[in-house]
Amino acid sequence: MSFEKDDRRAPRVGTVKEVTSLSNPIIKDIRALSQKKHREETGTFMAEGLKLVIDALELNWSIRTLIYAKAAKGKAPVEKVAAKTVASGGLVLEVSEKVLSAITRRDNPQMVVGVFESHYRPLGDIRPEENETYVALDRVRDPGNLGTIIRTADAAGAAGVILVGETTDPFSIETVRATMGSVFALPVSRTEPRAFLDWAKNSGAEIVATHLAGSVDYRTIDYSKRPVVLLMGNEQQGLPAELADGAGRLARIPQQGRADSLNLAVATGVMLYEARRHLLSLDPPEAGQ
Repeated sequence: MSFEKDDRRAPRVGTVKEVTSLSNPIIKDIRALSQKKHREETGTFMAEGLKLVIDALELNWSIRTLIYAKAAKGKAPVEKVAAKTVASGGLVLEVSEKVLSAITRRDNPQMVVGVFESHYRPLGDIRPEENETYVALDRVRDPGNLGTIIRTADAAGAAGVILVGETTDPFSIETVRATMGSVFALPVSRTEPRAFLDWAKNSGAEIVATHLAGSVDYRTIDYSKRPVVLLMGNEQQGLPAELADGAGRLARIPQQGRADSLNLAVATGVMLYEARRHLLSLDPPEAGQ
């Protein structure tokens, strides 16, 4: 594959530009995506790794820029995603490893990075259906926790993740990294507590919240009667009274030993797999499902 190279002026859409300088304005803009403010202003975010870029393109996420290391040039999978990027009107950059390390803030960066348009699923568009499970997270703070929860929810077959209140950014490079690509497969919504409670009340779903005051063993709940929303609290403070009062069931995970709590991502995983136990099987899904 051949692309036009033009180092004398800003690249046109649909071209490849070779970049070796950290002072290049395009590289400065991409590096700025490490800041939440810049991600929100531009509506874009970074995803590292060829697999994540391929997954995103297969799921029809819009790519703005593809960046790859010189060492990856000529490799068939990289050429393929470069062609898709150009075909969609995106920019392709061939960069030095120094530039790639600066972009990703890693000493041993992935050979391919994509800049994609971010988007959220509007909460009002969610109408829970039979056998659907959603995870609602109140003020989740840790990018690793959020990324792991999105990945786990995807693996368990959940229908989406709802972020409530001021949460960490699902499109930060740390969160996207922790999702291992599931951020592209699972819809993410965001809302404020009052709007969430209003939606939940009219959703027709069973709202099951984990709470230290919960008197119900999470294993004794029947999760098969209605769609389920698992409401999980903040890492340090748990659920505020406002959200806990809006839940239909307050559940607790039994514990033994000296630890007084579970990590949020682990607790969410435990709840997810119990809530979907009646729907999960080791047998592969039938064709068309």
